[in-house]
Amino acid sequence: MLLVSTAKSQTWQPGYFYDVKGTKNTGLISVNPRGKGPIKGEGFIEYKEDAKAQSMKLSASDLRSFVAGRDSFIVAAAPREGWSNYDLDFVKVAVDGPIRLFEVKGSTGDGGSGFSPGISVGTGIGAGGYGGSGFGGGLGGGISIPIGGGGRRGSAKTLYFYGANTAEMKLITNENFIDVMSEIMGDEPDVVEKIQTKKFGPGNMAKLLDYFHQVHKD
Repeated sequence: MLLVSTAKSQTWQPGYFYDVKGTKNTGLISVNPRGKGPIKGEGFIEYKEDAKAQSMKLSASDLRSFVAGRDSFIVAAAPREGWSNYDLDFVKVAVDGPIRLFEVKGSTGDGGSGFSPGISVGTGIGAGGYGGSGFGGGLGGGISIPIGGGGRRGSAKTLYFYGANTAEMKLITNENFIDVMSEIMGDEPDVVEKIQTKKFGPGNMAKLLDYFHQVHKD
């Protein structure tokens, strides 16, 4: 119980964010802040310039994107299905490319982060990775996850989506897994071979991502 509680406590990671004007701000970011967000119905993060600086909460509508540690996130609007607690929130880019893989790790309950810092696969995408004014430029809305807010309790579930941007995201299913993931990871023939021979499947996507990032050179 102590280990679980510690893992889910607020953690500060080096990173940066781009605001809605495209300005980059570097410092420390917490993706699992406590308390309520600045704007009702929006996910949020907490930011400070350095370890001694006073922190500030930033709502999703204040940002285009942010990077915390090795993980990269972009702002997206909730779909009509409404499976997020927020109208505007963040999704993580698990694999970058012409067709991107997006990771959605949500939890049930009130408030809190859908992501656990430091234990999930990230891309570490730098500034300018998507064109426009740095990371996240030109991406549209389309889906949402509950990430900001503090103290989330409940079971977590990870879903994966694919698309050129968030506005075009579609769910990875058992039926489309082989075709879609073979295309997303097509630069690595050995990975594709393991996908097509079913050594990796929808049930062990995390292990597939670990293997892909081990062999893939950005």
